[in-house]
Order: sequence, then structure tokens, then C-alpha cells
Amino acid sequence: MFKRLSILFVGLALTAACSARPAEDAAAKPAYTEGTEYVATTTPGRLDPKDGKVEVVEVFSYGCVHCAHYEEYAEKLQKELPKGVVFHAVPAAFNDAWLPYAQAYYAAQALKVPPAAHAALFKAIHMDHYPLRTIEELAGWYKQNYGVDAQKFIQLATQDDGIRKRILADGKLIQGWGIDGTPTIVVDGKYRSNSIKSFDELNGVAKYLVDKELKGGK
Repeated sequence: MFKRLSILFVGLALTAACSARPAEDAAAKPAYTEGTEYVATTTPGRLDPKDGKVEVVEVFSYGCVHCAHYEEYAEKLQKELPKGVVFHAVPAAFNDAWLPYAQAYYAAQALKVPPAAHAALFKAIHMDHYPLRTIEELAGWYKQNYGVDAQKFIQLATQDDGIRKRILADGKLIQGWGIDGTPTIVVDGKYRSNSIKSFDELNGVAKYLVDKELKGGK
């Protein structure tokens, strides 16, 4: 989303409309506008088509510094979502450099690494500047910090058919959603964040779209 992160921070200014009754018009206008802060996905599709709950997906990568900075806001968003709304994180493997991060994300899940590792890995890469680029380096980090078997981690990440298929399926969904940068928020597979000026606004758009879906798309 931020077009490698700048695409969503293209400073689009909000326009104030003139009116004889500005206060009423402002209240009647939606907080965010389709075509500006959010757009319809190119090819609608849910991550979990069988779950009837409203679905919020964050498309991210451990290789993305903006995703690292957004992580605390993503945690805040999850706490603020209405009861019954589900949140998922999906790793984008846009290129060969980002593929090990997607593999590591799913290998860590398979090995039941504590969820706190998610934010910790962002910190290790982007704040502490550890050289964590290959699957071997990532396996070593998970071993050192969470006691996983490094060889089992590597084998799962690179050879497990379920993980391979999951990453391919994610790629098709991400392409269908029309996403080419991270972090991006997708709601119910129908809408994605677009031109965003701040992480607070990104969360605001996510909650606005959730509310829209809870009201039947109105």
C-alpha cells in the first residue's frame, strides 16, 4: 500500500464543501470517500469464504519498514474492532527477497511460536537491524528467541506443501485485490485502503469499512 510505501502517502488534501448548512452537510457526509481513501478491490474475494463474519485483512511483509512502524497501530485496530469481526494478517511475497518472510510467518504458525514473535521480528529487523534476510537466518532467530528446532523450521518453511500452497493462494488473492504495496487493509475482500496519509487514518478507514459491511454495505 504505501507503494513501497509512498503510494498511499501521496498527500491528498481533504476538500471542504461550501454549503448554506455546513454543519449538517458535514455530518451527513461519509468520513471517507470511495476512490480516495479506499477503493473497491479489482477482483473481490475473501480470505476465508466459509466464515460469515466481517473480515479484516492486513497485507504486510517483515521486509517492509512501514509495516514495522504500523504494527502497534495494527494491534490497536484489533482491539477496537467490534465483537465478531475477524482480523487476519497475510504476508505478501512480491519478490524473491520477501518470500522467506512469508515462509517464516507460516512456519512459525505451524510450530506454534507465541504471537508476540510477530512484533518482535519487526523490531529485530527494522529497529535492531539484525541481518535477517534468508530463511536460515530467520530460523536461527526463532531458535535463539523461541527455542524452535532450526532445521525443522527450515524444512517446514521451504518444503511443506501446505505452506507452499498457502503462499500461492495468498498471492492470487493479493493480486485480485489490486495490491502492489504494504501495509494495505482489505475488508471482506471487497474494499482496500488506497490513498492514506497516516496510520491513524488507515485504522479509521478500516473501522469505517467494517461498519459499512456490518450495515449490509450501506
